[in-house]
Amino acid sequence: MLLLNACHKAETLNISKAVIQVSKPITNENLEGAVKGTLLAGKTYYFKSDITINDGDTLQMQAGVKLIAIGDGKTAETSPEIINHGTFISLGTKDAPNYITVQNYADIHTQAAGGDFTNVFKGYWGGIVCSPSAATPTNASPNGGDLILKWTHLEMAGGPSGSNNDPAIYAAGDPRYIIYFGNIKHNFIIEDSWVFGSKDDAIRVVGGKISVMRNTFELCGQGGGEFFNMKSGTVGDIAYNLLIGAATNALKASDSGSSGTQTNVSMYNNTMVNCGFRQTKSGRGGSINFEKAARGMIYNNLIVNCRFGTRFVSDADIANIKYNNQLYYGSSAGIVGQFLSSDGVAAFQSADIHSATPKENAPLFISYDVNQYDYVANPGPLTVAKQTAATVLVGANNFRLQTGSPAVGKGKTDFAPFGFVTATGDLGANITLPGKDLGAYQVDGTGNQH
Repeated sequence: MLLLNACHKAETLNISKAVIQVSKPITNENLEGAVKGTLLAGKTYYFKSDITINDGDTLQMQAGVKLIAIGDGKTAETSPEIINHGTFISLGTKDAPNYITVQNYADIHTQAAGGDFTNVFKGYWGGIVCSPSAATPTNASPNGGDLILKWTHLEMAGGPSGSNNDPAIYAAGDPRYIIYFGNIKHNFIIEDSWVFGSKDDAIRVVGGKISVMRNTFELCGQGGGEFFNMKSGTVGDIAYNLLIGAATNALKASDSGSSGTQTNVSMYNNTMVNCGFRQTKSGRGGSINFEKAARGMIYNNLIVNCRFGTRFVSDADIANIKYNNQLYYGSSAGIVGQFLSSDGVAAFQSADIHSATPKENAPLFISYDVNQYDYVANPGPLTVAKQTAATVLVGANNFRLQTGSPAVGKGKTDFAPFGFVTATGDLGANITLPGKDLGAYQVDGTGNQH
């Protein structure tokens, strides 16, 4: 039996942590075709065509590995992807993070930091696609496996789909996500990682048990797309993430689909900044969005200068969405007027912090000016060229809270995360429990470690 008690500071819960065995060291730096085994610590590997982890196989990245996609984003054939029909594990560390990225990633980051986003959304590769393989005469019921990512940079996917892609996942020519996960029986864990520069959604989950803890999401979605988009059968926890500069929502939950398992996700202690401004369609959200029959919990979030605040569409499972203790901040009347999206049915709750006056209840980040961009003159929708690096990237800014912040001590701690992730993977989830301060960073130093 698992007991989670209310706490006065954020705590970490280890679930199903197992010993990782090193198997079949991979020494050839060029990967192609079917792959399994271990990518060795500190080494760099390359792939210029699709690579596949077959059902029952495991590919593991040790700490300090770089896995480089060689692609140009012009066609499906020249934008290789990782097809995961088995289990894919990336075990970076704080001191030796892993990278799944492109050849010129350092130059692109430098360009973006200088306000040049030209190359961010090229979609150089096709991302990671995780789903069970098709049935065969020798394997009538393939199971698929887990995706476990820790201290890993995932960047700049979005190449067009092609004939090798499942049309149930991507229509022909659609930009692919950095991660697609669709396996209701298995686990998707992403912790302490960085997600940057997707052309459309950064991550889309269509069924699965998720744990999304202490990550940083930056500048995803060229003209639309979420940081984290959930469909039918997605259950789990999303907490202590810093999310800045999404085209549309930071987090979206929907029960759209036919999995037979209702989408049910807790979203707590996240910090969302400047999201929603590149989406051209009206009322599509900018922070947290609950749609068709989805349910869950929303507590302790900081929602700062997002084009739309909390949005519950009327066909969401409103009766089973529990929410309170958010802080809303807007530097313009337009943002303040949409703290609760006007086309939704959410309402302010008793412990929410909000005002009808712009620039009230500033969260007092240690080193980030929440009023530096003129949202009165630029209310959105915006092209990325109209945005500044500071509105979509973390950079050298510090999103921890000053001791005088109105977010300090206002968190709700008397609830438990769902903890749906099971022990079927090689490594379990490290869930940080709800914290007494709002947002991704606790004053006591716990929470997000970036």
